[in-house]
Amino acid sequence: MIKTDILIIGAGPTGLFTVFEAGLLKLKCHLIDALPQPGGQLAELYPKKPIYDIPGFPEVLAGDLVDNLMEQIKAFQPGFTLGERAETIEKLEDGSFIVTTNKGTKHNAPIVAIAGGLGSFEPRKPPIPNLVNYEDKGVLYMVKEPEQYRGKKIVIAGGGDSALDWSIFLADIAEEVTLVHRRNEFRGALDSVEKVQALKDQGKIKLITPAEVVEVYGEEELTSVLIRKKAEETEDIHLETDYFIPLFGLSPKLGPIADWGLEIEKNAIKVDNSLDYQTNIPGVYAIGDVNTYPGKLKLILCGFHEATLMCQSAYQRIFPDKKYVMKYTTVGGVTGFDGTKKEAPKAVIQAID
Repeated sequence: MIKTDILIIGAGPTGLFTVFEAGLLKLKCHLIDALPQPGGQLAELYPKKPIYDIPGFPEVLAGDLVDNLMEQIKAFQPGFTLGERAETIEKLEDGSFIVTTNKGTKHNAPIVAIAGGLGSFEPRKPPIPNLVNYEDKGVLYMVKEPEQYRGKKIVIAGGGDSALDWSIFLADIAEEVTLVHRRNEFRGALDSVEKVQALKDQGKIKLITPAEVVEVYGEEELTSVLIRKKAEETEDIHLETDYFIPLFGLSPKLGPIADWGLEIEKNAIKVDNSLDYQTNIPGVYAIGDVNTYPGKLKLILCGFHEATLMCQSAYQRIFPDKKYVMKYTTVGGVTGFDGTKKEAPKAVIQAID
């Protein structure tokens, strides 16, 4: 059984930053995540997309932010159970919890922090016959590694930011990019719409609207798609392609956590935001996009703030008789569990003769 001070469900940016804040309090953390690598949505859905609202970073790629967070917490030696989903929770007589994953791995901790983002994701799939037969054989629902599309023919379907952004990004990588949308109007940012139009005018993107991909073909792997335009008396378009990427969004689900006896509101966990983001179960917290409270904003920086206050509360639960005096890292530095220490150089005072 894995034992730790704070068990974190979710290894996204909020979960990772929790390790740092807990480490300052000398609390050990272990993280569980269903994905095979840390980073949550940032690593799984859009590692190459820039983020613009992280303090101190005018622009940072999502994957780079994950790398920076991993470097920041390395000294606090967190443990990871990856590729496994937190399944059940049991409260023991001593007040601690046992959380068991879908693969039977057991974890014991006095504090459980749910930082699962929006939960587990399932792509919204278009109603195309036999589409499932080509999944991972040319049909993909997210772009993980853009380089795999170099020199390839790609058909992207969708009208939101993801469809627009990836069409723009891949226009310089792929041999051919075709964007198909069922309407003439797009739901994405105006700047992105204008860029797609400009790339169309330059011949770098084929834009087919209003239209839908209605059939997919291929023997073992995808080789072509059938595009049906909505205009009357228009023939269907049979287009050869190496990849079909329908980007219609993802449906978030809490998964097994929804059965833990937590108070749920609109697929999010209700917490006490006036103090520490604790749930209706003492010792169980919810931070980041997974929680809800009056005035909630689903931003990474808000998750960082919630993690900080949560760790302070967790320390008081674990050590009720101790009083923690907060010291700024600029004064006390950062001492890792591996013996490393970062601190500002101290001024040297010399006597004047």
